[in-house]
Amino acid sequence: MSRDIAVLGAGMHPWGKWGRNFVEYGLAAARAALADAGLTWPDVQYVAGADTIRNGYPGFVSGATFAQALGWNGARVSSCYAACASGAQAIATARAQILAGLCDVALVVGADAAPKGFFKPVGGDRPDDPDWLRFRLLGATNPIYFALYARRRMAMYGATLDDFAAVKVKNARHGLANPNARYRKEVTLEDVRESAVVASPLRLLDICATSDGGAALVLTSMDFARKHGIADPVRLSGLSTVTPTFPKTVVDLPDFATDSALAVPAPERPFRASLAHAAYEEAGIGPDELSLAEVYDLSTALELDWYEDIGLCEVGGAEELLRSGATALGGRIPVNPSGGLASFGEAIPAQAIAQVCEMTWQLRGQAEGRQVEGARAGIAVNQGLFGHGSAMIAVR
Repeated sequence: MSRDIAVLGAGMHPWGKWGRNFVEYGLAAARAALADAGLTWPDVQYVAGADTIRNGYPGFVSGATFAQALGWNGARVSSCYAACASGAQAIATARAQILAGLCDVALVVGADAAPKGFFKPVGGDRPDDPDWLRFRLLGATNPIYFALYARRRMAMYGATLDDFAAVKVKNARHGLANPNARYRKEVTLEDVRESAVVASPLRLLDICATSDGGAALVLTSMDFARKHGIADPVRLSGLSTVTPTFPKTVVDLPDFATDSALAVPAPERPFRASLAHAAYEEAGIGPDELSLAEVYDLSTALELDWYEDIGLCEVGGAEELLRSGATALGGRIPVNPSGGLASFGEAIPAQAIAQVCEMTWQLRGQAEGRQVEGARAGIAVNQGLFGHGSAMIAVR
């Protein structure tokens, strides 16, 4: 049985620090996606909201919040939170409704108004919360984890500071042509080298910012798309939200300890690689058939890890792949042609949705100024907290 659904509409509110309510960003993105699909709000039968947990009660029930703001139309709603994978979980929920035959047209929306600085635990003092404990007990803020990943690449595979900086240079160049990107400025290796150290070896320009922004998709059944005269839409053909396989190993940071797992055989694949593998199996394609990839570059070093996790090269080969130019526009497999988080910053519930927006525009040939020539298939991947992550494959 085919699991394909059609992506008929994609829309975004530009990323930045606008200082407005997150609902405004989500509404703008939703209206843009509906216009792109050639549909209106009364056509929508299901709304899947990706939650923001830093914007009060409306953020916790985002599906209903956006439905109310658009005007109650009787659509069914859902709201979900999965940290950085929230948008992908919302897409998965809408996809399941469509494939089950419970609706034909679904609207997926995510938006955020992010605080300044790195994201902190919410809810006050919570000594039974691992997310709170890693900050207070270990001092392990997100940039610290990013730095641990970077040190691991340096120790195991010979990555250099200039390799990390080259990822930023590449993504900043890609983002120049993206009207939705927050940062649209050329960056040099020297700019990265001279930026302040945040968590050694990573500097300020190695780490993504926190941003405001919104993204939305109109997803439909294939039958609906064909009945409305769209014979060859962009299709979501694979979507994976698998959890890690026990035991998690040092490759799968962050965990407080792994000693208790030493007697258990290691899983066949580390967590991020298992996400991609499950999506490839569902879509029936392999990494050699990809035209582009959108990966969650929370830091420059993490982008290199993703090259290996999604099968673009062998383990330990990411630096050579980057240095060859293969992952830049015009190369064999452009990575983050949108500009990635390096150009956008992180608006948590919107980001995975934004990745599918970019794949949609690329596969349609509408990514002006950053178009991957002849794009036919793409993968978008991210990792959230506590075993949440996603891999989504779009084809045309």
